[in-house]
Amino acid sequence: MPYLSIAKRGFSSKFDLVEIVNAIIYKLKSGCQWRLLPIGHLFSGELPSWNTVFHHYRKWSVKEEWEKVFSNVLRKNKKILDLSISHIDGSHTPAYRGGEKVEYQERKKCRTTNALSLSDNQGLPLAMSEPQAGNHADLHETEDRIDEIVSQLSAAEISVDELFCDLDAGFDGKALRSALGSHGIIPNVCPNPGNGGETTEEWLYDDKM
Repeated sequence: MPYLSIAKRGFSSKFDLVEIVNAIIYKLKSGCQWRLLPIGHLFSGELPSWNTVFHHYRKWSVKEEWEKVFSNVLRKNKKILDLSISHIDGSHTPAYRGGEKVEYQERKKCRTTNALSLSDNQGLPLAMSEPQAGNHADLHETEDRIDEIVSQLSAAEISVDELFCDLDAGFDGKALRSALGSHGIIPNVCPNPGNGGETTEEWLYDDKM
């Protein structure tokens, strides 16, 4: 399996790593419990236990292998990306079973986790910040979150210099504009004087874009 680490000595898995990854994706997509994975339908040869699938998932997560896989996939397919315009938005995801960074989000009446993501002009997600507790607004610790996004793009050898980026009115703030500008990104933020943003005539805003 490209980009995923395997044992160089000692024990090595006797199961097809492609099928292991497919089983992990099935679990994350369906939301089922690990022990309820339909192993018989997901593997064509000798059947592993659900513990084996979880072991691989946990190992690759701890070693940040998934991030490396994503960076390599992006790097290899940069030619198909449309970076004429990029987009940043926040996403509140329900976290019914709790987690490290979750909190009640008033509009959703449930605990959520919130992360910023950057996509290209086709809507393809290219990078995502570390999740924050759902009671925080999209502008919470915005400098750190933009740094995280840019770091992921840099790992995939995607330049952000003079990248034009659309953001909705919820991101209208001086700190956000400064964070993007420090990396050479051109922020196209919809003005929102009502949220305490730093909207002035000097800021670029192209409504058609």
